[in-house]
Amino acid sequence: MAIAPSPGGSEVVAVLAVSGMDFEARIASGPGVETLYGHRDAALARVLDARLAQGCDGVISFGVAGGLDPTLPPGTVIVATAVRAGDASYSTDPYWTAALRRALPQAVCGLLAGSDTPVTTVTGKTALHESHGALAVDMESHIAALAAQTHHIPFAALRVVIDPADRPVPPLAVAGMAADGSTDIGAILFGLLKAPHQLGGLLRLGRDASAAKSALSAARHAVGAGFALTALAAA
Repeated sequence: MAIAPSPGGSEVVAVLAVSGMDFEARIASGPGVETLYGHRDAALARVLDARLAQGCDGVISFGVAGGLDPTLPPGTVIVATAVRAGDASYSTDPYWTAALRRALPQAVCGLLAGSDTPVTTVTGKTALHESHGALAVDMESHIAALAAQTHHIPFAALRVVIDPADRPVPPLAVAGMAADGSTDIGAILFGLLKAPHQLGGLLRLGRDASAAKSALSAARHAVGAGFALTALAAA
């Protein structure tokens, strides 16, 4: 279901922003935006189905993503034109996507990949990029896209590269992703006692994460109320 610009008015829109981590949800929050985070796989699908049954004006997948295109450095903003997961493909709403692109002229536009498991190795990233040319990968976009399609609600995706395609993600970084969307610092510190060689990789990822968070915050500010859907509804 696509959003067509309305002839006029000042409608109040309600956008559901779907993220994996709590810091992404904090950045996403704002007028006209409800956030959902801390759920994965089938649990995320169930929560989304229940929430979208109540209705909303749009669903956006928002947050960081693992880089797949080797030309994209950390901090690259991506406005998705579609999401691909296996053989399934979901297009984003063309009007909403165009509004995001106008608000973010520096963004790269293209395909996002969805994965049910973290893609952490350079080999895995390369294979996924070569399979269908996706720019980056995350673990929520494909689930959010399917749920939005099922409920006939417009969908968009705005992601920022955190780890570049040519750099692996340290296993301890994945271990530190708590199920509730928070970062488990204790698990990381305990893991470093057993695997101190991962410290260098974690420090590099920390620098990449800082760039990604700054870019994500700037992009969120640029798109404005309702992730640009408010302005589109009033056009």
